[in-house]
Amino acid sequence: MAVTRFSASSITSTGKKFRNLRNYGAPTTVEYLVIAGGGGGGFNVGAGGGAGGYRSSVTGENSGGGASAETPLAVTTGTSYTITVGGGGAGGVSGGITTGDNGSNSVFGLVTSTGGGGGGDISVAGASGGSGGGGGGGGSAKAGAVGTSNQGFSGGDGRSSTLDGFYPAGGGGGAGANGQPGGAASGGPGSGIGGGGGTGIASSITGSSTSRGGGGGGGVENGGPKGTGGSGGGGNGGQSGVDATNATVNTGGGGGGGRSGANGAAGGSGIVIIRHASTFDTATTTGSPTVTSSGGYTIYNFTGSGTISWAA
Repeated sequence: MAVTRFSASSITSTGKKFRNLRNYGAPTTVEYLVIAGGGGGGFNVGAGGGAGGYRSSVTGENSGGGASAETPLAVTTGTSYTITVGGGGAGGVSGGITTGDNGSNSVFGLVTSTGGGGGGDISVAGASGGSGGGGGGGGSAKAGAVGTSNQGFSGGDGRSSTLDGFYPAGGGGGAGANGQPGGAASGGPGSGIGGGGGTGIASSITGSSTSRGGGGGGGVENGGPKGTGGSGGGGNGGQSGVDATNATVNTGGGGGGGRSGANGAAGGSGIVIIRHASTFDTATTTGSPTVTSSGGYTIYNFTGSGTISWAA
């Protein structure tokens, strides 16, 4: 007699979807990319904000600060894991807090990435964070701040006005490299250039390569060229007639430092991405993540806070 063959895809009957015949229940471990919110840039020849802390367990990729990939996270059926996506820090403003705010932490279960450090303003040091904020330039240039071990790099130092009349501020640290110090352009002293933001890191956790975690560029006095944001969403610093730019959302990039008398720019919000082999059951989630499949993986992309769990 004839034999009916069912495909290995899910079987649907009267609107009910049954377990995929190839699935093996819940995963025991999952890979993750957890990036915190980036720091804001400083006001008035302000420094770039540092990128949010960058932690990855994707095989063959890196975490921030030059670290190797972490161990995948062990998960237990019936346990709900909290996802928190950190916001970017506000830029420094006139008449208020003139240094950039630190970004907020991002969390997946027991994995926490530290928010990026805010950039300093004129003659004010940067703040430490996942990656450190850059130091402000000026009469008493200040140092960039350190990043968090295995999450990000340090911010660049500002340059003193006694060495350069344009007070170039330092760039914020990135997940993949230190922020650059403010310094002289090709014209030498008196032609200062804002420090560039540290570079981010490219990840293919979603199936396509995307860079995230770039530091913000440093701002300059009216005559000098701005520092550019690091690859991976860092905002540009400000220069004469050009305001600093915000970091790209959901990259954890640092905001650009403001030009003379102008506000700093905001850091970018973070992101949490989780994946496991598609042979395992799909998780139950809250918070409306985007769930996709690519390269044999099921991928959960959280741009806002929520939860994730797997049934027994």
